[in-house]
Order: sequence, then C-alpha cells, then structure tokens
Amino acid sequence: MKHSTKISALLSLMMAGLLAAPARADESGLFKESNILDLLLKQTGVYDKSKAGKSPDFVVDPAWPRPLPHNWLLGQIGGLYVDNHDHVWVYNRPRTLNDDEVGLEGAIEGATDAKGQPINGLGFVRANGFGADCCRAAPSVLEFDADGKLLRAWGGPSDPGFIGGKCRGEDGCIWPNVEHGIYIDQKDNVWIAGNGPAAKPGDKEIPWTTNKGGGDGFILKFDMNGNFKMRIGGTPSAPDSNSRDGGANGTPLLYRPADMVVDPKTNRLYVADGYANRRVLIVDADTGKYIGHFGAYGNNPIDDAAAAAAGTWPQDSAKGVKKPAFFRNPVHCVKIADDGRIYVCDRGNDRIQVFDGKDASLGKECSNPNGEAGKCGFLTERYVSANTYTQPVMPGTAVSMNFSPDSAQTCLYVGDNTNQTIYILNRDNLEQLGRLGHGGRMAGDFHWLHQVSLDSKGNIYTGEVDTGKRVQKFLRYGANGCNGTGSAMIGGEAADRK
Repeated sequence: MKHSTKISALLSLMMAGLLAAPARADESGLFKESNILDLLLKQTGVYDKSKAGKSPDFVVDPAWPRPLPHNWLLGQIGGLYVDNHDHVWVYNRPRTLNDDEVGLEGAIEGATDAKGQPINGLGFVRANGFGADCCRAAPSVLEFDADGKLLRAWGGPSDPGFIGGKCRGEDGCIWPNVEHGIYIDQKDNVWIAGNGPAAKPGDKEIPWTTNKGGGDGFILKFDMNGNFKMRIGGTPSAPDSNSRDGGANGTPLLYRPADMVVDPKTNRLYVADGYANRRVLIVDADTGKYIGHFGAYGNNPIDDAAAAAAGTWPQDSAKGVKKPAFFRNPVHCVKIADDGRIYVCDRGNDRIQVFDGKDASLGKECSNPNGEAGKCGFLTERYVSANTYTQPVMPGTAVSMNFSPDSAQTCLYVGDNTNQTIYILNRDNLEQLGRLGHGGRMAGDFHWLHQVSLDSKGNIYTGEVDTGKRVQKFLRYGANGCNGTGSAMIGGEAADRK
C-alpha cells in the first residue's frame, strides 16, 4: 500500500514508540518488516467514501492513552471532551465496574450486605479480606494530554475524601449517581451532569450511592482541580420539560441531562435535557438562572404528555408521522459551531436538528408544529440511519457530534452508538462523505460508541459505554476539512463492508 509522505511521517511516530520498547537486536526488524501499519490503516481507516467529496482520513493510535497509575481501571465513559488546551477530559462511571474488575477495592468499614457480609463501595462482598490482585476504580474525572499522559484525576465516590470534602452537600454539591456529560468552557470551568433516575422502592443502594434525594436533575460546575463552584437544578422524581425554577438558588430543574456547551460569545449554557425531559435548556453560565428552552423545531412550551402518548419512533412512523413534533428521549447532545449554529442529537428519533443561535425567537414561546425552516430558530434536520430501533437495549442513533477544527468547521462528525460508527458529513450540505469505525472489540472498533470530540489538529477521541469501557484516539492525516457531495441518506449497510 502506498502512503503519502504526511501519513508516513505521522505513523513513523507511532512506530518509534514500538521500536523504543526493550527488544533484542534481532527482533527490531520484526516491526520494520511487518505490515502492522498497513493493517491498521485498512482496519481503522475511513470507508464508504464518497467519490464526489473529500474528507480527512484517520488511523487509530493503539497505544493511547498511557497506562493508568495505581491499578486504576475505567468504567463506562459517560463523557469526553477536548478543551482549548488540547487536553482530553474523560468522565467515567466507576460504579459500572464488575466484581472481577475491582478486586483491589476492599471492604468499607461498617458496610455490609443483607447477609451481614462486609462489602466494598460497589456492594461486592469482601469477606475475610478476600478480593483479587486487580484492580481499582479510577476517579470519575481524568485529564490527559494529547500524548495520553494523565495530568489530573478527581471526583466521585472512588476518589477517597472527595465526597464530603471538595463536594459537600451543605454547599449544594450532590454527585450524580450516573455520570453523563462533561464540558470545559473558555474560562476553564469544568461542567458535569448525570442521568440517574429517581430510585424506586426496592432499588439496591450501595455505599457509593451519592444522590439519595431523587433523580439526577442537575448540572455541576467545578474548577479544573475539582473545587465546587455551583449547582444548577435539583433532584426531581419526574420530568418537566418546561421547568424554569425549583432548583438550587432559583435555577431550573432538569431531569437526567446528557450534555452541555457554553456559547463564549453570549455566556449562555445550553443543556441537552435529556433522558427524561425533551428539551434544550438555556441558562446564564454565571448564575444558572433560566433564559429559555426549546424542543424539536424550536417549539416552546413542550407537551410532555402528548410526546409520551405518541409511543416509540417506529410506532409513530407506522402512523404516517415522518416529522415528530417533539424530541424523543434521550436528547443526547448539544453543540455550537463558530458560526452560531446549534446542533442537537435527537437520538430517540434517529435524527439531528440544526438551529440558529442568533435567532432571537429561539428559546422563547413559539409554535412550529409543522417544522418550518426559518421559524422559531429552526433551520434544518437530517435523519441518521432512520430505520434503526433496538430498544430496550439501545435508544436510537445520533449520540454525539463535533466539528473539524478548520476555520469554517467544514466537517460534522456524528457518532451512532447503535450502528457503532462515526459518519463524516459535509457540514454545508449535511451529506455523508464517509464513515469511521464499526462494531467490534479490536483497536479502532466500537462497542456502544458514546462520545466523540476533536483536538485542534483534527484528531478524534472517542469513549464507549456498556462493556466497551474505553477511550480511543484516531490520528488525522490528509485533508483538513470536508467538501463536495455525498449521500443525503445517512447510514445503511456500507457496500464495502458487505
């Protein structure tokens, strides 16, 4: 296989790491003469490419990140974001680790199960000092540099002393039961959310249960060292997509939010709210006070009862509905491009919607039942593998989005965690130019792809949930951005993978 000079130089850096490993002199040639790099390119590169368009190419970096200290393991990746310093922030779920994955997590003093046996923070029995030689749950928040070196780690119940120390209930800090969504703004504030539901009678409580008051209906704001600054929202027991207050300090109540982003030009925080509510919430990033909210097509207020009565997307579609007038849970991501356009993952409806952040009507009371472009701030939408449905296992397709770092942000990368791939779209026409990744367990594959973010060089970072429990880095080479035409139909079985 012939490679450009650029990709050869890029991959030589990866190979240098392999050659730097201790090896006998007669073994070094093994790396040089093998076709490891060719296989990586073939296995993890872009496929299903448009013949009339152009987009960047990628190859997985199988050595990223570096090994974690203290025998730490990552749980499911609830959030991942690359900040303005090209540092990668990972927000993992320590409480999703299995018994065999946290063998070094010993019993918590005084904690027992129903049989009186000592248990650790995750509720696993640790009788008579027994466990295993591997491993420990990493703190919930970890910061890596672009080379994969761990810089900081803090937060959550797996960080000894954090709950009750930097995160104290009397200050308003409640750590979520299920970590979901992380964002670092232009002021280096760290925003996190959670999507745990309110407990039901009979639900199991473990020593590491952190929110005992209701559902995860809040956003938390910290500095980069994990010092608590503010909470927006509270601990509701049911959805209310039109809530304007009721949370801490008069802030709105959310319910199981999934993602957030701050517009640096307006200091407005937009929240994908979420797994139970059906809206994008807008608040002031300094005070958390309500500014506005909108549902699908910019509609406000939102009729939660009518949305729930409509049933699933396949049921709605069978009735002839082709443009659902509401977001279907979960509303999984919200992103803002430099030109002010706001992109929303309407995962339960297998689509993305685009709004004009400069439109004064967006977030205010407005009716757009027919989904007219140019009304209520709504611009356009695109279905993403529109016939996908595997519930209750997996709700929908569009799970995460992000933009290429070229000046016009010409590429839109859309993650699909049911079909286990990233679609590369021309942001100008929302046509598919190629795909990256597919279902599997090998380097460059995905199992329940959950998060997609990019650094300033155009490298892609991803995170996986369920049993994936990992982060990956894909090195960009070739084009910086996207242009040309492709397929207006996103998804479907790729011809070159049949």
